[in-house]
Amino acid sequence: MTNILLTLSYDGTDFCGWQRQDTPPGEKPVRTVQGELEGALCRMLRVPVAVQGSGRTDSGVHALGQAANFFSPVDTVPEENYVRALNDMLPGDVRVMSAKKVPEDFSSRFNATSRIYRYFFFTQKIIPASRTRYVWHLGYKPDVSILNQMAECLRGELDCASFSAAGDQSVSTFRYIDGARFYEETDDTLVFEIEANAFLWRMVRSIAGTLIQGEQKGYDAAWFKSVLESRDRSRTLFTAPACGLFLHQVRFDGVRRHV
Repeated sequence: MTNILLTLSYDGTDFCGWQRQDTPPGEKPVRTVQGELEGALCRMLRVPVAVQGSGRTDSGVHALGQAANFFSPVDTVPEENYVRALNDMLPGDVRVMSAKKVPEDFSSRFNATSRIYRYFFFTQKIIPASRTRYVWHLGYKPDVSILNQMAECLRGELDCASFSAAGDQSVSTFRYIDGARFYEETDDTLVFEIEANAFLWRMVRSIAGTLIQGEQKGYDAAWFKSVLESRDRSRTLFTAPACGLFLHQVRFDGVRRHV
């Protein structure tokens, strides 16, 4: 058995998230990224294969660098062959970007030291149709300096309960955030980037929406810090739409922090 690590890119628009979902009798199966990948691996290797992802992305959320590993029963397949063969079998909205052999005890979930998400905003009044699936259309340019003053509060070991969604089943709401920032990628595109050891359900979208609407209302960093420290979900202002969010990268070379 060979442990294979894949790096995946996908357009999450037409998926019900990453995680495979059981289908009740008589109901139509929902489409998931994990389900598509496991189906392609089963056709390639001719046996059922279970894939473990580094984390779950929600319905409509995209990925440029999702990590997932699986055990292949065929030890003789070269690493690069998985890329070509799987991309021939997968639908166009899922691509395998790379594949490599890793130690038997490697886990894309438990060996990950941090995840980096990027959220994209379109700031011009009129948005091209080709961009609507991948950004939150703001239609104006926020004050990036104010946004970054608020984002500076997101650093270190923090209780992120204020930004958890109802129904989140995490044992702890503490997360270690390496940093968060806003930057202008182009004249019409603003990016919010955040890196942490892990994230609560819809946490990034809740933070992004609250920061943007806080800036709109003229709030400052002291206000955002009070929201964070309140541990009260009702203090947040808005959950940003899924379409602008990308899992950008999963890192395995940092310090492992489990809080």
